[in-house]
Amino acid sequence: MMLVIDVTKGMQTQSAECLVIGQIACQKLVVVLNKMDLLAEGKRQAAIDKMTKKMQKTLENTKFRGAPIIPVAAKPGGPEAPETEAPQGISELIELLTSQISIPMRDPSGPFLMSVDHCFSIKGQGTVMTGTILSGSISLGDSVEIPALKVVKKVKSMQMFHMPVTSAMQGDRLGICVTQFDPKLLERGLVCAPESLHTVYAALISVEKIPYFRGPLQTKAKFHITVGHETVMGRLMFFSPSPESFDHEPVLDTFDFSQEYLFQEQYLCKDLAPAATGSGQANEKAGQASEGLCPRQQWALVEFEKPVTCPRLCLVIGSRLDADIHTNMCRLAFHGVLLHGLEDKNYAESLLPRLRVYKLKHKHGFVERVINDYSVIGRSLFKKETNIQLFVGLKVHLSTGELGIIDSSFGQSGKFKINIPGTVEYMFDENSVTLEHGSGQGQSEGGLSPESKKILTPALKKRSRASRGEVAKQEEGVERPEPTQHVTLSLSFKRYVFDTHKHIVQSP
Repeated sequence: MMLVIDVTKGMQTQSAECLVIGQIACQKLVVVLNKMDLLAEGKRQAAIDKMTKKMQKTLENTKFRGAPIIPVAAKPGGPEAPETEAPQGISELIELLTSQISIPMRDPSGPFLMSVDHCFSIKGQGTVMTGTILSGSISLGDSVEIPALKVVKKVKSMQMFHMPVTSAMQGDRLGICVTQFDPKLLERGLVCAPESLHTVYAALISVEKIPYFRGPLQTKAKFHITVGHETVMGRLMFFSPSPESFDHEPVLDTFDFSQEYLFQEQYLCKDLAPAATGSGQANEKAGQASEGLCPRQQWALVEFEKPVTCPRLCLVIGSRLDADIHTNMCRLAFHGVLLHGLEDKNYAESLLPRLRVYKLKHKHGFVERVINDYSVIGRSLFKKETNIQLFVGLKVHLSTGELGIIDSSFGQSGKFKINIPGTVEYMFDENSVTLEHGSGQGQSEGGLSPESKKILTPALKKRSRASRGEVAKQEEGVERPEPTQHVTLSLSFKRYVFDTHKHIVQSP
């Protein structure tokens, strides 16, 4: 990459953004300090040395530390200067570039793909598309597709640097001539082997935040998404591995639909991760990661405002290009790789249910009173209008240590009955923990512990004045003594974001 800097101004906002893109997409850098002819001749070398030191300091914390920096004057005197003014430093720049460039290995195999940067017509010949071959090879007479237009054309002739050729391969700069194609339909874009590229309406991408971008990356936020040769608006939903997989090695070239993923309200990074001492609600808002930990890899579902055509595993860059260019702010927000494109226009119904992204839900309530040693009444866990039947059979944890099972609703105000099993036997299999009454080894005494009964005694005494048949009747509208201290209830479960049946699932 060659980064050109105006030596009289130094690093500008757009120059800094080019450097960021270079860190993402390039391995080598040469910095060119241009317009050195505008510096006063007596102070020129001192000004160049000063700017060189500034640029070296700028590059210190990048992958390009120690990159060569060279001053030039590409057009001394400016665009109006006479042609007799010779460029300064250009021959040295060419020599430097020659020493820095290594010729990559060219691979003619694979499907043909070419990036087109110009399209024009030649009278009596046809339409010429010029660009660089990104992969594969092509020969005279082959058919090529303009995938954005779903148009297939046969190659009539080809040229490289004004010389006719019969074939070309990856890395070649090429002009392709086809017939009966309006050049106004394609300014720039991609040309490929027929049916080798597909148009996608959404995509699953890996995501890495650009550290210079200020502020969080929020789920449901819109960004300018640059993918392939197109930049379109896209809405994002961020997700991560399940917490137990946060430290797993990143996988950069595939997406595994068989795994479960944790929904995030925003991209998680160290400066935004929730603290371990924060409230449960704050943790949910920040992204549901526990103890301020950040996963080694994160993803996003990008839903494009209009379909795009691009190859798989292509670079994706998210930006806020509507931000003021004159402010000292990086507009580039994140980068990643397109791992899986969603080609069906109705992907929300046909494909997204395969994506197992879940939200962790945490509800908290209180034990209001005791029915007997093995049953209590809970409150403040559900709203009055909640269908408690959906939660029957789920486990709840009491702050006194017992594990209970939601048995049924109780009255009409959102209260519910919890069974605390008697002598319980823990049955383990791969997917669940079952609580069964029984006796023998591997069992523990169930029901409320003596300490829990003591805490809940006031409620127990008050209830004992009513007969069993009058319990529910008294419940409505009658105030009862509070326990000596609150016994809280905790209910945790997960719901899959794209599950059309909205099932509630509880981990073992």
